[in-house]
Amino acid sequence: MKDKTLIHFVGIGGAGMSALAQIHAMDSGQATGSDRLFDRGGNPVLKNRLESLGVRLFPQDGTGIVPGTDLVALSTAIEDDNPEVLAARRHNVPLIHRSELLSRHVSRMRAIAVTGTSGKSTVVAMIFEILESAGRSPSVITGGNLIALQQRGLFGNAFRGRSDLLVIEADESDGSLVNYHPAVGVFLNLTKDHKEVPVLREFLLKFRANVAAAVVGADDPNLADFRPDHSFGLRAGEVRAEDLALSGSQSRFRIAGQEFVLPLPGAHNVANAAAAVAACLPEGVSLADCQKALAGYRGVARRFQILGKARSVEVVDDFAHNPAKVAASLAAAHLRSARVLAVYQPHGFAPTRLLKDELIESFAAGLGPEDRLWLPDIYYVGGTTSKDISSRDLTEPLRARGKNASYVPRRADIVPEIMDQARPGDLVLIMGARDPSLADFARAIFSKLQDSAKD
Repeated sequence: MKDKTLIHFVGIGGAGMSALAQIHAMDSGQATGSDRLFDRGGNPVLKNRLESLGVRLFPQDGTGIVPGTDLVALSTAIEDDNPEVLAARRHNVPLIHRSELLSRHVSRMRAIAVTGTSGKSTVVAMIFEILESAGRSPSVITGGNLIALQQRGLFGNAFRGRSDLLVIEADESDGSLVNYHPAVGVFLNLTKDHKEVPVLREFLLKFRANVAAAVVGADDPNLADFRPDHSFGLRAGEVRAEDLALSGSQSRFRIAGQEFVLPLPGAHNVANAAAAVAACLPEGVSLADCQKALAGYRGVARRFQILGKARSVEVVDDFAHNPAKVAASLAAAHLRSARVLAVYQPHGFAPTRLLKDELIESFAAGLGPEDRLWLPDIYYVGGTTSKDISSRDLTEPLRARGKNASYVPRRADIVPEIMDQARPGDLVLIMGARDPSLADFARAIFSKLQDSAKD
């Protein structure tokens, strides 16, 4: 699929933008980009991967936009006074929103778009691996890095297959998913995240009107009137996962009498698997092919990614950031260990302010009496926002409810506390979104445990 357009991607280090830039490069397109995080030396792995695909990177000062640039792509997070936006206007280069660019790929392919407030990246990865295992050669554009693609030397959130099938993650956070008109829409769930439920519900209903066939989660009352063409769930649905047997290392269940073994813990992942199966069966994939692919499912980076065990202490890196995901991750962690040492880095002042009460409830319900929780400062990527909330505003109510929670502003200061308190059988769970250095932080803790085991 040749495309010689020269597109400059503003904020190319973001999950959605980097995936679009890679797909454009894979389609023989010319791509340039900039990112504030790259300017500060952050996320070098992605920077190197982009450059290896021929993407030219510039400081985020407008110098990467030249008269020959055809389009400048940006996300909702980019401010109107950003130097890149000003440079585009100065050179009369059209601006295009990330979602509009993605919609171009959706419109010319048979797209399966996955939306919902939890599980999107995992279900996209499962659908992709099922379709690929069944010989369908799909493409993917998503927000999480598929380990199966990383093992091929790719960054992991984009791949161009040979067929017209495309699996995408349709992000509901800013309402931009209403720009997509896919062949199939998968509606996983709907809880408070980014915005209040009624606002998100309107986004998803508008998206439903654009979808030729809808695969809808039957267990979620917030999706009850979404008119499913196909449905899935644990308690209801056309594709129902039943007879669950959950352990710390895997989940067993049955769909239509076929036994499945998924190498992931947690009932939420069984629901994710049921969604993926429900999306793939109408594409002509057999139940047996779904079972085979999910048995070998390799996962998504930072989605309950087990880094290893040292000193008999396991370290898990996880993207959990909203209340439902935090609850699911803590539940999965307790399937593997009786005691959890958790670190949660809130992502952004506005999301933390919006979700404060629900996050407190998730931690209060999910933390056991022997568990520990540390919260560093809120992750701030830049831009204009009101900084009128702190991680302390989460820990103090939890301490008042008897939970062992601590506000430690500097993330580095949490490491020696974990080293001091971790004991054999514990699980260290790192949670948080948006900050790519969290993966490095999780690996650093694992490395410290390995080093201390040698002493």
